[in-house]
Amino acid sequence: MTIWATEIKELEKLFESLKGSYPDLEKELGHLIKTDDENVALLYSRRCLEIIITDLCECELKRPRKTEPLKGIIDKLNREGSVPSHIVASMHNLNSLSTFGAHPKEFDPEQVKPVLSNLTIIIKWYLKYKETQSIIKPKSEEVKDETEGPGDSSEQIKKSKKRILLLLSGFLLVCVIVIVVLVLFNIAGGRKQVVVDTSFEKSIAVIPFKNFSADPDQEYMSDGLTDEIINHLYKIASFDKVVSLNTVLTYKKTDKKTSEIADELKVNYILEGTYKKIGDQVRVTAQLIEPKNDNHIWLNTYNRPYEEIITIQSDIALQIADHLKAFLTSSERQNIQKIPTTNQEAYELVQQGWYLWNTTGLNGLDQQIDLCLQAIEIDPDYADAYAMAGTFTLLKGCYGGGSEIQSVVWDATHYFEKALELDQNNSTAHFGLALFNDWVKWDYIKAEKEYLKAIELLPNNLQWIDGYVEFLIKLNRFEKALSYLDTTTLSDYYDFITIQIISGNKNEVYNSTKTSLEALRERGNRWVGKIYISLEKYDSSILYLESALQSEAPEMLLPRFQACLALAYHKTKHYQQARTIINQLIEMSDTTSVGSPDYFIGWYYSGIVEVDSAFYWLEKAYQNRSPEMPWLKVDPVFKNLKGDERYWDLYERIGHKAYDEYRESMKQ
Repeated sequence: MTIWATEIKELEKLFESLKGSYPDLEKELGHLIKTDDENVALLYSRRCLEIIITDLCECELKRPRKTEPLKGIIDKLNREGSVPSHIVASMHNLNSLSTFGAHPKEFDPEQVKPVLSNLTIIIKWYLKYKETQSIIKPKSEEVKDETEGPGDSSEQIKKSKKRILLLLSGFLLVCVIVIVVLVLFNIAGGRKQVVVDTSFEKSIAVIPFKNFSADPDQEYMSDGLTDEIINHLYKIASFDKVVSLNTVLTYKKTDKKTSEIADELKVNYILEGTYKKIGDQVRVTAQLIEPKNDNHIWLNTYNRPYEEIITIQSDIALQIADHLKAFLTSSERQNIQKIPTTNQEAYELVQQGWYLWNTTGLNGLDQQIDLCLQAIEIDPDYADAYAMAGTFTLLKGCYGGGSEIQSVVWDATHYFEKALELDQNNSTAHFGLALFNDWVKWDYIKAEKEYLKAIELLPNNLQWIDGYVEFLIKLNRFEKALSYLDTTTLSDYYDFITIQIISGNKNEVYNSTKTSLEALRERGNRWVGKIYISLEKYDSSILYLESALQSEAPEMLLPRFQACLALAYHKTKHYQQARTIINQLIEMSDTTSVGSPDYFIGWYYSGIVEVDSAFYWLEKAYQNRSPEMPWLKVDPVFKNLKGDERYWDLYERIGHKAYDEYRESMKQ
């Protein structure tokens, strides 16, 4: 029995008294008295209020409500004196509290009781109001008829016909309203949804689910739920845009309205919800919203055993696809419904690893790997655990990871291959092998096949697409890369500028984007400084790179950006400062290849046209399997080397010639 059972009994009496008199109100009230969920109770209470306010707007204010907020209409009814002040107070109270059901937030279930009490008061008054209204109208017509006295019978017939037409029009209007309500809320099917405009772009952001558990340590499961729903939506090719977890995490503690978030992320739909673990049970609420028109398309509450959390996230993704009328292939549906592991402990360990990645990044890689290996020990058939272990291991040897690539890469590939033995459609493992063949093995033919397979399995995963776009840029396939870009996003805008610069359009890029380059500062001053290096605007580059030294350590201390600053200093005749930085990188290269110091020293020497020194350091970078070597093909700084046969020897050894020949054979 719910804690608001007493209040429901009063509403049940009112429901019985309706007996078809007010079908739209009766339908919503019928749903309300049957639910035992606090969110749903608030939602249907609000819908009952909406029906009453909509009718009062037409009867008292003589106009349709359309999409005007309830509060504004209630205030107008109060000013007009159409509704008693104590009823207005109840309306405001109900409207305010019921929003917790429309937008799931933390609230006390006890607050459902005053909502239901206020609704009871409002409905009782409304029924009396309607009864009085029906009595007053006939009496006024009766008085009018008596005062007119006997007259022309034809005039009487005309008036009678007019009354009949009015009655028929009223009846038809009621029918139309009922049909509209049935369509909008799908009452006939017992489902809570509105009509979705299928012409809208299917773009969606899943806002981080709020953790309402008493245990704050459940945050990793709450974020994990968000992430898994996003991953499932990635699998649906008919979606136009699914915002990444990294992006939506910036809204984790926000007070912004869903309409603001939707505008900022340029999406038409928002999913929001809550997560609460109670003992060995879990309660998850999820609501799909179209903020533009304030349409609440779908709402559901899942009360299930904790170990069924995996099935909840799959069902939410499928419900979203269903309610947005997204086309879903049978293989996509199977991939969404696939259970990755039946061992809850192993599943939680991987979720903890992923949560650590999102909160600590590269600083927590060892712990992230250890958590995945623990999961593998518990469930040796858990493909996702192997794939994530491989991903974290590979990251250790790459940009800012702190380990030499050769010391980790073979462990990483072992994990990826094992994941694919267990699940040949594991997209993360395919993407990991793409990076391995691209960065380390320099087998671009295999790399491309793996990139495309990963994207085929998760067609809306922007991280996968970003990786493939970078691959295409390095391989001089700019037209193909541009076809994937959305220049309204920072990462894609950076790639767009990079393509224009490599293509030789430096002046055009500078003149058209020198103001919009400021937008890239959100990505970091170091990246803006790097762009100015490519534009040969060295004073501007120094300004941004020196600023990054103060605010963006330790990233700015990586060989990539140190070499950029050294080149800018040299080009502006600050030779001693340039030499100091390069000497530090040379000293670093004596002890480690982490961050590819050899490659960036070679890059610097090519930039200052010391060709022999450039080849010396690039050869060392080749021996150390620097992941940066594929850029030799397109980076404008290496144009000074292309007249030397040593360049073409390196070009062949790092796989570019084989890929060129492969591309030529594909054209034949």
